[in-house]
Amino acid sequence: KKSIRAVLNTLEIQVESVEKQIDTLIADNDDWKQKSELIQSVPGVGKHTAATLIADLPELGQLNRQEIAALVGVAPYNHDSGQATGARSNFGGRATVRSMLSMAALSAKRFNCVIERFANRLRAGGPDRAAKKPKVVTVACMRKLLVILNTMVKNNTPWNPKLASVQ
Repeated sequence: KKSIRAVLNTLEIQVESVEKQIDTLIADNDDWKQKSELIQSVPGVGKHTAATLIADLPELGQLNRQEIAALVGVAPYNHDSGQATGARSNFGGRATVRSMLSMAALSAKRFNCVIERFANRLRAGGPDRAAKKPKVVTVACMRKLLVILNTMVKNNTPWNPKLASVQ
């Protein structure tokens, strides 16, 4: 038990050290610092998500919404052939960004009014469409959040819920 605690303590110290190094690197680079502040201005997005996007998605703000969604792996692709229509699926992309976006989307569904309304609309369905399953809603929120962040970085504008309208 003592050896396991010692290893855990060592790992916690190393994690704190790495987090401080990441914070220092972002603070020392003006471009990264500005991007980080823009990204973190969105409710539900924290410093870990911002650091991951800065490190693993340098294309953020340079691509259009379809390209950035496909790059991350949250763009739906169809599996159609002739008259047969298949299911839509998301695959590929950058796994670290996708996993970080999934956590940010879960947080944004609670604390971000735009994402919350979007998720509620998908969950509720409508007269001409079925209600979506929870995982489908989360992936749709991931895509929505990514597109919002991409546009914010591209236009160098902080979070504004009026600009990020529900579609």
